[in-house]
Amino acid sequence: MQNIQFIDNYSKNTDLLNIINKIIKQNDIQLNDVISLLETKDIQHLGLVSNYLREIQFGKTVTFINNLILNYTNVCITNCKFCAFYRPPNHQESYTVSQDEILKRIIFAKSNFNIKQVLFQGGHNPKLNIEYFEEIFRTISLKCPDVAIHGLSASEIDMISKVSRSSTKEVLQRLKKSGLASLPGAGAEILDDEVKDIISPLKISSDTWLRIMEEAHLLGIKSSATMMYGTVESIEQRARHLMKILSLQRKTNGFMAFIPWSFEPNKTEMQDKGLVRYPLGGFELLKMISVSRIIFHGLIDHLQSSWLTNGVGMAQLAIFHGSDDFGGTLIGEEVVSATGARSTELLAGNIINSIKAMKFTPAERNNNYEIIKYY
Repeated sequence: MQNIQFIDNYSKNTDLLNIINKIIKQNDIQLNDVISLLETKDIQHLGLVSNYLREIQFGKTVTFINNLILNYTNVCITNCKFCAFYRPPNHQESYTVSQDEILKRIIFAKSNFNIKQVLFQGGHNPKLNIEYFEEIFRTISLKCPDVAIHGLSASEIDMISKVSRSSTKEVLQRLKKSGLASLPGAGAEILDDEVKDIISPLKISSDTWLRIMEEAHLLGIKSSATMMYGTVESIEQRARHLMKILSLQRKTNGFMAFIPWSFEPNKTEMQDKGLVRYPLGGFELLKMISVSRIIFHGLIDHLQSSWLTNGVGMAQLAIFHGSDDFGGTLIGEEVVSATGARSTELLAGNIINSIKAMKFTPAERNNNYEIIKYY
């Protein structure tokens, strides 16, 4: 671990300084220390440290990816209280996209936007077995070999295994053989079953999410890790989530990026029932980004600002708090757009201009976070 002299001189807040020194210099990360970082109001000093850590690793480069989100079905039997997207089976607004339509959308996005990735996600549809996904992934890989399939959350993998009456490991093996490149981190929310029992009682447990991610990593399938905060969880439960991600990364080194994002309650059951009325806002976002950069330093390289849920302006500010990746163009996004909260598509030019406006150098990347082109 690097000896970062800068940290010794940056602040008179000795308690905060001692915690950061323990983490950065000694690689000593304890739950109580993470809780203290998440509780502090001193985000200016957190930002100084996290921005410095980002800069020594990535300089002035901030990446993004040209991608398409393909929400292949909104049919779902999990009924998460935080989701405005899903529809139960046989609902008049439910849909499942055909293979022909999926391919048409990907080819259109490739031809018009030169996408490098398709983010393939949907609901937990009990009528879709593994053959549905195998056939689609093989076709995508054949027709668009340079478009990586970043698809299916751990909870979707679990659903496919139940429908197909096979193990999650077998599902992952077959999907990898069919063309699956990597897994998104969705389905984690907060890795604490007390929280899950309130917001998503029918979804997989925290241990199941971690197990499926470990299986994927051991099979050579890299993934993202995510965190949806701002529902009913406590600061300690957020900290425990981060520690669980940290523990698995130390074991497998399979997470390419960490993506924290703030819950958007608009048009959800949680808002209707008064459990959560408003999103947490920018202060908590910048603190979460900063803390994530500090505790994952040297373990998870990439930290995404998630403009989708936090807005472009906050994604720009997040760069100064440790974020090195702006995310994707997200052509075709439907899940967050179902909340009506904000626009959920950006063209590459918009992202490039947003990064340049902050005096950073935009760079397009591929699915593996390898830089393709600087702007």
